[in-house]
Order: sequence, then C-alpha cells, then structure tokens
Amino acid sequence: MRDHQSIHIEQLLNASIEQVWKALTNVDDMRQWYFNAIPDFKPEMSFKTSFLITNDGRNFTHNWIVTTAIPKSRISYTWTFNEYPGESISTFKLYEKEHQTLLTVTSEITKDFPTHIPEFKRESGEAGWSYLIKESLPLFLQKSDKF
Repeated sequence: MRDHQSIHIEQLLNASIEQVWKALTNVDDMRQWYFNAIPDFKPEMSFKTSFLITNDGRNFTHNWIVTTAIPKSRISYTWTFNEYPGESISTFKLYEKEHQTLLTVTSEITKDFPTHIPEFKRESGEAGWSYLIKESLPLFLQKSDKF
C-alpha cells in the first residue's frame, strides 16, 4: 500500500511577507536557495518552466506549471518529470505573524510516481522539503537581509 499522505512543512521566518514572497517567486532569488538550474519563473497562472537536475546518474527534467498565484499569499504549481510518470502539486502559503512570516508548504502526489526510484520515496521528499524550507530558505533570507 502506498502512502499518499501529503508532505506538510511549516517554518516561521524572520522576514516580511514581501521578502518571503520575493524569495519564492523571483527567479534570481530562487536560484540561490532552491534550484540553481531554474531558467525562468513567473508567479502567473499557467506559467511553465522546465529544467534538468541530475542525481546519482539519473536525470530529472522538472516541469512546473503554476496553478495558483495570489501575490504575497499563495502559489501552487504542478511537478512532472519527462523521464518518469507521476505528478505532484506543491502549495506555498504565507501568513503574517507579527513581524515574521509563517510559511507552510504542502506537497501532494496527484498521480503515482515509480516506487523503485529513491528520489520518489516519501522519506526523500520529506527530507528535501525540510532542508529547503527549514535550512536553505531561512539562511538565504538571513543573508539577503544584510544587504
């Protein structure tokens, strides 16, 4: 039996909603904390982008399509890969908390990915999102706040 429970990560960030939104949607910022291979990104409905990530000799051509874009509030996009069947959707929601921003990220599988590929295992997804949202993004925001 497959575990289809979504991955849910929350992080309270010491940054304004404007700063966090920019980090999530500005391609120059995204390349610094997320994926440096992203060629372009726009927080606009139906925007599409593709980029290649290679891991342990396996290619993953990421295809993203923006499905929701509400400035400084929420952005969602689907993930598919040229090399493998399956689809997921990731949703980023921002909430103002005094002088900080609460970011919640939910990643949900909408069509099954191959179970024999390590990167598609639930533990891999949880570890990846946890690293990006709890370590990489806060570190980026901390550095960019000093400029």
